[in-house]
Amino acid sequence: MNVSRRSFLKGAAAGAAGTALVGGVLIEGAQADAAPATGAPQVEASYPFHGQHQAGILTPGPQNKQDYSVFVSYDVVPGTAKPDLVGLMKTLTGRARLLTAGGTPPDLGVSQPPSDSDVLGPGMPADGLTVTVGLGSSLFDSRFGLVGQQPRRLTPMKVFPNDSPDPAWLHGDLSLQLCANHPDVVHHAIRDIAKHTRGGMQLRWKIEGYNSPPRPSGTSRNLLGFKDGTANPVAPEAGELVWVDDPAEPGWARGGSYQVVRLIRMLVEFWDRVSINEQENMFGRRRDSGAPLDGNNEFDTPNYAADPQGDVIPLDAHIRLANPRTDASENQRIIRRSYNYDLGVDPNGNIQAGHIFVAYQQDVHRQFETIQTRLIDEPLIDYVQPFGGGYFYALPGVADSGDWYARELLS
Repeated sequence: MNVSRRSFLKGAAAGAAGTALVGGVLIEGAQADAAPATGAPQVEASYPFHGQHQAGILTPGPQNKQDYSVFVSYDVVPGTAKPDLVGLMKTLTGRARLLTAGGTPPDLGVSQPPSDSDVLGPGMPADGLTVTVGLGSSLFDSRFGLVGQQPRRLTPMKVFPNDSPDPAWLHGDLSLQLCANHPDVVHHAIRDIAKHTRGGMQLRWKIEGYNSPPRPSGTSRNLLGFKDGTANPVAPEAGELVWVDDPAEPGWARGGSYQVVRLIRMLVEFWDRVSINEQENMFGRRRDSGAPLDGNNEFDTPNYAADPQGDVIPLDAHIRLANPRTDASENQRIIRRSYNYDLGVDPNGNIQAGHIFVAYQQDVHRQFETIQTRLIDEPLIDYVQPFGGGYFYALPGVADSGDWYARELLS
């Protein structure tokens, strides 16, 4: 790397106000079975709240996600006892059930604070809202008697050789992923949840994301200008990679999923000075079409066997490292649900924007960590600075109106 690039990276890191390198970048999953539909994707008015699995992990539709999101990490308030934690989870379940169904907030009378913020007007549309709740490894300590009941692969997020984590943006006892068709709906939901759970959990970190529409078609793009998630597995194989069914896991955890959240700053101003040839070699894809460098269309399968020396797709290209498409890497694939973000400007006057990398899998060690290990020192690390996130265990679904989040764990 030349001196000017190192100088730029050093200056950006110093002024990032909480942004630094934490690990993996834009991990590619595996070849999709079919191309998504072109044009604007169909949006759903609502998704079922009750079921074997939580909504918001495998969302039906060509993009497998709504257009807007917020990712929030919480710590349980100090002094909380296990009965209080049970009450918190019941309250959180009730609010999520109500918000995802939509409806009309009750009128409490002029002498009481309004029951709703009215951010969405007098009605409360569901607007495709999903609420996905996860548990961090820190929840399984002595506070609530949960020692020994932790999912087998749930740990604090691993630090890789290229990482520079910022504690202010890491980990948490609980996580929430809220996704919807419009940004005001996720804002309304997080405010509602905060209002009803303030005494039980305290915000640790929060970041909002958005999904770019397909331009001109196919998969949406990240802020480096490349299509992002082209090779995401699709049904039915997606479910076989996501839902935990290992008999060695605690019984309460069956039907859940390991969630990895990585908050990744992209050095977009520096990236824009790099030649298109160098950019495409780093990704292994054409920027305009998303096609692999040895193909013509976005969903063409790269033929690594015909290019063993990396003459066409470099051996250290992102797509080649992330998914080498071997028999051994087949069960290492992950389901991505990533978003772009914009936090404004850092103290040095640089754009502070990037990528919320989100992945779901059966086994965070077998899948995400194995992929991320292959990506150590890849060329893209010069242009991205992951700065936070965490590992969480996305709970199994809420079965019916009498059920609540983590009931089998806490009962």
